[in-house]
Amino acid sequence: MNALENKILTRDRLRRRVEEWRRAGERIILTNGCFDLLHVGHIRYLRAAKQLGGKLVVGLNADESVRGLKGAGRPLMPAAERAEILAALADVDAVVIFPEPDVRALIREIRPDIHAKGADYTLENVPERDTVLECGGRIAIVGDPKDHSATEFISRIGRKERP
Repeated sequence: MNALENKILTRDRLRRRVEEWRRAGERIILTNGCFDLLHVGHIRYLRAAKQLGGKLVVGLNADESVRGLKGAGRPLMPAAERAEILAALADVDAVVIFPEPDVRALIREIRPDIHAKGADYTLENVPERDTVLECGGRIAIVGDPKDHSATEFISRIGRKERP
């Protein structure tokens, strides 16, 4: 198994890996998203999440949930390829693809110490806030202000606009 495959995990393998990390005294940080067109905002967000201190798990929306969230024509790349790109980043310790429309089930399964969300959220309006708190975790808002958007980049590409 190569290094990237060792970071892209099934739900079962992720649960076992999280247990190993916890036994070793590591904190678990969970973040999630579509990551349909990786851009600098994503990189800054993931780096800031990792800097919270611990093992960074990225929950990646499956193709069907991306279509539900973003609409027809999305995702641009299949989940396996998006996972491989994320796994190649040094700040990412594990990637798991989840089919649900939101990340609540994954939060219940791995009970992260910290659930990191981007700056387009506040501590009060994170959709899965109650689940995180029920599981004994806390929420951290990380990354730059939401000045970058894959949806906007895709729109600009369609209009053939330059930055």
